[in-house]
Amino acid sequence: MISKKSSHRKSDEDAVATHHTMEIAVALMFAAVAVVVMVDSNRVGNGWASDGPEAGYFPFYVGVIMFISSGVILLTNILSKTPNTSTFVERGQFTLVLKVLIPTIVFVGLIWVLGIYLAAAIFIAFFMAWLGKYPIKTILPIAILIPLALFMMFEIWFLVPLPKGPIETMLGY
Repeated sequence: MISKKSSHRKSDEDAVATHHTMEIAVALMFAAVAVVVMVDSNRVGNGWASDGPEAGYFPFYVGVIMFISSGVILLTNILSKTPNTSTFVERGQFTLVLKVLIPTIVFVGLIWVLGIYLAAAIFIAFFMAWLGKYPIKTILPIAILIPLALFMMFEIWFLVPLPKGPIETMLGY
């Protein structure tokens, strides 16, 4: 029979991060986003003009609220006498998240090189092959038709320009 202490230790060994660590990390990231919002709001004008609030007026104060909130969370966690050190994510769960996160980061990077439509086709095909294990005869039509449908919808029907790459440039878009 396994004691509670030994099973708890195994769980701790599999832990990638605790709740306490993640609360601090998210509070810091949230504070960084708040600073970006406030700085950019200041750049576009966050005062009160003769005709009303400038473009950055309301976003600036949303950034202030975000910054104060993240500061409260950060201080609460740093000064806590009983931090929540239970497991937030285990190694196996974290691996599953990385299987989606890393290709998504690559996809975002490819958008600026290949354009959103070609990058989307590659992204869809990759996930269907790698995680879905679909046959190529299923992958190709979907990986081609979905970005093509998105191109028609955004570029032609709604006239919303999205990042384009060499293929769209060759076609005159």
